[in-house]
Amino acid sequence: MIILTGNDLTLDQVVKVSDRMDKVVISKGAVNRIKSSRERIDKLITAGKPIYGVTTGFGDLISERIDLDKINELQTNLIRSHSSGYGKPLDTRTVRAMMLVRANSLSKGYSGVRLELIQSLLDMLNSNLTPYVPEKGSVGSSGDLSPLAHLALALIGEGRFIEKGKIVEAEKVFSKVELKPISLEAKEGISLINGTSYMLANLSLGLYDSLNLFKHSIIGAGMTMHLLSATEKALDCGLFEARPFAEPSIVASALRSFVQGSERIRSGTESKVQDAYSLRCIPTVLGSVLQTINYVKGIVDIELNSATDNPLVLKEITSGCNFHGEPLALAADYLSIALTELGNISERRVFRALDKSLSGLAPFLADRPGVESGLMIPQYVSAALCNENKVLAYPSSADNIPTSANQEDHNSMGGTSTRKMREIVNNVKGIIAIEMLTAYRGMEKYGVSGKNLGTAFSIMNDTIGEFKGDMETTTLIEKITTMMNSNKMLEEIPIKL
Repeated sequence: MIILTGNDLTLDQVVKVSDRMDKVVISKGAVNRIKSSRERIDKLITAGKPIYGVTTGFGDLISERIDLDKINELQTNLIRSHSSGYGKPLDTRTVRAMMLVRANSLSKGYSGVRLELIQSLLDMLNSNLTPYVPEKGSVGSSGDLSPLAHLALALIGEGRFIEKGKIVEAEKVFSKVELKPISLEAKEGISLINGTSYMLANLSLGLYDSLNLFKHSIIGAGMTMHLLSATEKALDCGLFEARPFAEPSIVASALRSFVQGSERIRSGTESKVQDAYSLRCIPTVLGSVLQTINYVKGIVDIELNSATDNPLVLKEITSGCNFHGEPLALAADYLSIALTELGNISERRVFRALDKSLSGLAPFLADRPGVESGLMIPQYVSAALCNENKVLAYPSSADNIPTSANQEDHNSMGGTSTRKMREIVNNVKGIIAIEMLTAYRGMEKYGVSGKNLGTAFSIMNDTIGEFKGDMETTTLIEKITTMMNSNKMLEEIPIKL
């Protein structure tokens, strides 16, 4: 059970709700703040005070005044008009994360919505209902208007849901459950959609997946170091005292622990002065990626517990820019670049392991070179994924397209930043899987030593079986990525960061 206070939601809790379907309730303290905030809104409306998006129009229509008897209609029309998107539906995991972080933001007590609204959102979440939300359409400021409007449209019974892979009208879904759609009142439409919840859901889930992917990348790198008889000199802790960034030292320590007992690395350490960069610079490059991951986690931790709509109920009803996605857009673009590098250096190790002139091993690790092509083509796949990542890593936050008749004349484009970052995560997962496949094939031919390396080899054997001769490898790569998703290897070989 996750208890929302508005102030201490964690990344792990987001994953528990989005992946494991944990239930969510609102804390008593949050309930009191929500009610107090709502009372202030009601009093100001009664007093005839102008409030953006409550007694005025939206965006460039801010000068339009709204009659009191039209206030609720305004909120419903806002949801209808802003439900405009494009592309395939978001997956259940992402939509659940969106609902959770939106509810937590509203629970801080700065938004002026009724408790019933937040509870309806959580009821939908706890009932495992997945609103239909198109993946594209957010420019990342005035919040994620398009995707959040689709979420809200389902909440009021006018949208659609995803049910067993099919798009179903909300009316049909509500007829089969005990829940009822909610009717929006003053400020509730704008508070539902004027926030960063789509960007934050993507960034949170992408970050969590990146952390697990990063740990697997250390295992893949260590397996390749063993195969190529790399020298352990580049893992000397003295190097990281001379250049005292914390993360490269952490990576070096994790690698030293993982490859301990490798006879091939012992031999390489005795015979070599240094290795090529893709081996020698693993701590520096991966350490830099870890620096980026840690930075992004700091951004996510803050945003998970922030009020991001507009206006906010402070001492006064204050219009600001908490909905702007710039912090998330820049963080997602930064993470995209770092993860692209994680894939780039992994692909270089795969290439090195398959080139006989660089590895000293059989060409492409084939049993019968010439008659068999070995792992020639998986490296092509890795190269293709790297190429796609380099295109996707172009920073969306560097762009700006004005909206709403130039009232909203600077947008973060964070919706695109966070969405394509997750595609990069998926691509890098494939690259790391190919490195593990390559190292495993090499271990079959040339042997394995060391406790952790032996465990990794055994798990790979359980995952894809014996790998002899030429085989179709698409299925093998898929099986390895599935194994990575399950965290089976990390459970048996803990990687301490």
